[in-house]
Amino acid sequence: MYKYDTYDKQIVADRARQYRGQTERYIEGELSDNEFLPLRLQNGLYVQRFAPMLRIAVPYGMISSVQLRKISEISRRFDKGYAHISTRQNIQFNWPALESVPDILDALASVQMHAIQTSGNCIRSVTSDHFAGVAADELEDPRPWCEIIRQWSTLHPEFAYLPRKFKIAVNGATEDRAAVGVHDIGLTLVTNTEGDKGFRVQVGGGLGRTPIIGSVIREFLPRQHLLTYLEAILRVYNRYGRRDNKYKARIKILVKALSAETFAQKIEDEWQHVKDGQATLTHEEFERISTFFTPPEYDQNINSGVLEQQFAKHEAFAQWHQHNVTEHKIAGYSIVTVSLKATAQAPGDISAEQMDAIADLADNYSFGELRTTHLQNMVLADIRQDQLFEVWQKLNALDLASPNIGTLNDIICCPGGDFCSLANAKSIPVAEAIQRRFSDLDKLYDIGEISLNFSGCMNACGHHHVGHIGLLGVDKKGAEFYQIQLGGDASQNTALGKIIGRAFGRDDVPDVIEKLVDVYLTNRHQDERFIDTFNRIGIAPFKERAYAKAD
Repeated sequence: MYKYDTYDKQIVADRARQYRGQTERYIEGELSDNEFLPLRLQNGLYVQRFAPMLRIAVPYGMISSVQLRKISEISRRFDKGYAHISTRQNIQFNWPALESVPDILDALASVQMHAIQTSGNCIRSVTSDHFAGVAADELEDPRPWCEIIRQWSTLHPEFAYLPRKFKIAVNGATEDRAAVGVHDIGLTLVTNTEGDKGFRVQVGGGLGRTPIIGSVIREFLPRQHLLTYLEAILRVYNRYGRRDNKYKARIKILVKALSAETFAQKIEDEWQHVKDGQATLTHEEFERISTFFTPPEYDQNINSGVLEQQFAKHEAFAQWHQHNVTEHKIAGYSIVTVSLKATAQAPGDISAEQMDAIADLADNYSFGELRTTHLQNMVLADIRQDQLFEVWQKLNALDLASPNIGTLNDIICCPGGDFCSLANAKSIPVAEAIQRRFSDLDKLYDIGEISLNFSGCMNACGHHHVGHIGLLGVDKKGAEFYQIQLGGDASQNTALGKIIGRAFGRDDVPDVIEKLVDVYLTNRHQDERFIDTFNRIGIAPFKERAYAKAD
């Protein structure tokens, strides 16, 4: 993973020092709330329902064991002994005291971490495939490109005050595990007819109040022109994006208003001014960045035959392996997804003790590196197959081996009304009620692959628009209700869910989810997933069953 150079260290240290002074001036009354607002947002600090929330940058989801231990230490010293993985692969603290944040930033800087550009109207942390570099279906490792974008965009003076927040995702595999279609800019590595590698560029995707799938504005962009083309996109957005209404300020609104064709032409016109400028990437620069992502020294002589014997002896291990272990591109190794979705645990939460233990596992079994995922889990990317059983045993003892990845209980869920001041309804207790309803593993596995995404408000931090089943908390005269959408998809077949009808009360939600699942089970063809059956039979049978009165 990328290591800071002296310039990086100086920038982060200076930012932490500056923010300490700004915080002291605010506490002493020298800065007003309005004056302090942009300063704290530039350093990742939000005001939530009960306490500030600090969002820590985890660029493209890569985090070392040393860094994770520091997060654990910070959570003990300055928070309540846990952290939260967000849908942007970042890490959040939900209870830091305002006056403690400068100390937290200093502690983060000591392990090459920060909170810069995790908030505010700027280019946010770049996200990517959580299996980047090890996925069997990968065309090219996207992480060097993510790092290039990160270095280019961090504290970029021209893009520090955009009309609205801006999100970029990069995918390098056949399967889209980065949800590129719902980002302001989505980049997919592709090969053209001449065999050259470049990017397919989508612009104007996003969720929230106005969910839109990004438009493909360039089928193939040569790699050396990545930054100049991104610069052209941001310049056009900066020039034409609305600043009079924050609900209409995202680039997706601009693309829709102009049309994708007109927007693409404006980019092409702007690009001509910067195309061969200083931001043009050289082969040498790409190779320099790539050296930070060289593969570890894999063992070429691993005995994987022991797995079948272990499966026969331990059914629980076999279930976990089937659902939480993914094929690695190197023979003899596997990718392990650590589930942060145990029942009665807020999805995405991880305790200090668990963080320390996972850091130890990374050191002992996975070259000291981990990944966070936009699905709110964690990944140990390089596990020897002859050590999988040991890793499973240790994760099981930590309550981190729930064999539910890709199932209905692998719920994406925002913190909701328990924490967020913007939420219309609580999400965590409803997610738990759904998990308990589908606690029988045989039934859960019979249902198969399905995504359930849950947001407490229209800001869509839980990505409810692209869940096969999406739940949205809504307020009805002070009471909490839940709107249900079906048919969303965050994969390469990006789709936005359709609302089935009026919202349901909290106690009714598990029953309704079960009815929707029953429609799928009744109508599915062999090997069909929930989303496949929905796309084939349409919304009507699901809607009819959801609102049918009990016999």
